[in-house]
This record gives sequence, structure tokens and C-alpha cells, in this order.
Amino acid sequence: MESSYIGKHAEYYNIFYQDKAYAQEAAFVHACLQRFGDGATTRVLELACGTGRHAFELEKLDYELIATDYSPDMLASATQSAEASGSRVEFRQADMRDFAIPEAPFDAVVCLFDSIGYVQTNEAIADVLANVHKHLRPGGLFVFEFWHAAAMLNGFDPLRVKRWPIDGGELLRISETELEPDKQLAYVTYTIYDLQDSGSYTQLSETQTNRYFLKGEMQHWLETADLQPLAWFNGFQDDENIDQDTWHIVAVARRGE
Repeated sequence: MESSYIGKHAEYYNIFYQDKAYAQEAAFVHACLQRFGDGATTRVLELACGTGRHAFELEKLDYELIATDYSPDMLASATQSAEASGSRVEFRQADMRDFAIPEAPFDAVVCLFDSIGYVQTNEAIADVLANVHKHLRPGGLFVFEFWHAAAMLNGFDPLRVKRWPIDGGELLRISETELEPDKQLAYVTYTIYDLQDSGSYTQLSETQTNRYFLKGEMQHWLETADLQPLAWFNGFQDDENIDQDTWHIVAVARRGE
């Protein structure tokens, strides 16, 4: 698993996702923890936390969080935001395939924004879920989001172009996607231009590799790791109808007693 969102790309991240519904998504996670938990869910471990936006929203809902990410640059951004806002979320660098958090066990583990897809092989998926199991208390919950293979194969967009205004210019991001169906991998190459009104510009490129999953195979991985699937949702909404147009699946699983 290679680090994503390196250097300036990490700095641009919050601009690219400034309109993402972090608060609503955190509220949905909260509702899942309340609905499927045993009433004692307060301590949460987040995997692949990025710049901490979900963690900050969960903190507002009275959860105590340790949030981890593989990218030092993303963690630097998250830590800076925490210091500026007075947040008590603790950020640490960790590889979700192999980590040990001394404060374990936790009441819940969350992994959002399809981040489990950064883990690309069957062996690595098994390692991640074994680590999740190890860090949950008996009866603890795992809430996570993943790319749905049916929608990806049905309607992925090979080319996307987006723009964002910034002080003194604009950001232009070109996303080019290629699929490798036999491995269920999507290769997304981002080319980003920081275009200044003065006429100068800087450019950077980064390719990210993400895996997409079928619901049935994910159920198998969970059950193999002694994580009992409880619910599958069509994104961050109370809709359990999963079909070929479902891009993001949010799953809830419980560790065995």
C-alpha cells in the first residue's frame, strides 16, 4: 500500500472536499452505533482518517477518538486543524494492515470514504480485518464504507475535470481512471494545476490505486474474521436496497463475544 495525498496534494485535500457532507455522514455513523451497539459506545478508533474531518464531527457527538492515517502529510494537516480548534482527537500514523494501538480495545472502529479500498490484495484485506477484530472489545462495532464493484464496472467515468477558486487563481484537477477488472482495481491518476491570475502555475501528478468490492465477498471477509455483518446501506442513508447503481456501501459488523 503506497501513501496517497503526498505534499501539496495533501494541502489541497480540504479544498477538493470542502462540500463533502462530513457532519451528516458522522451523524449516520452515530445512528448506526446507537442502533446496533449495546449502549456503551464512547471510545472510537478511526482508520484512514485523512485530514480528520470525520473525526472532528464524531468528537462533537461526544465520542473519544484516536484517529490514524498512513500519510504523514495528511496527519500534519489534521493535527494543525486540531490545534487550531482545540480538538482533543489524537492523531497517529499507522498502516491499517499492521498496527497496534496500546489503548485497545475500542468500542467501535470506523473506516470511511472508501478507504479500505487502498488495501488491494486478499491477504491484506484479511490482515486489516484481523487487526480490526483485535482492536475491538467483544461486541464492539466496525462501521466502514467501500466502493461497490457493480456500479464501478457499470458506470465509472474515465475522465473528470473539476475547478475550485482559490486566492489569486484557481485549482484545476483532471482525474483519469482505468480499471483492471480481474483484480478489481481502479487506477486514478490526478493531474492538478495551481493556476495563478498572474499567469504562473504549478503542476503535480499522483496515481492512486483503489480496490472495489462486491457485497457478497465483503460478507465472506467479515465472517472469516469473526465480524458478524449486521447491516448494509446504500451510502449514508437508511436504505438497505443495494443494486447496480449503488456506488458506496456502508457496512456495520459486530465482533463476536
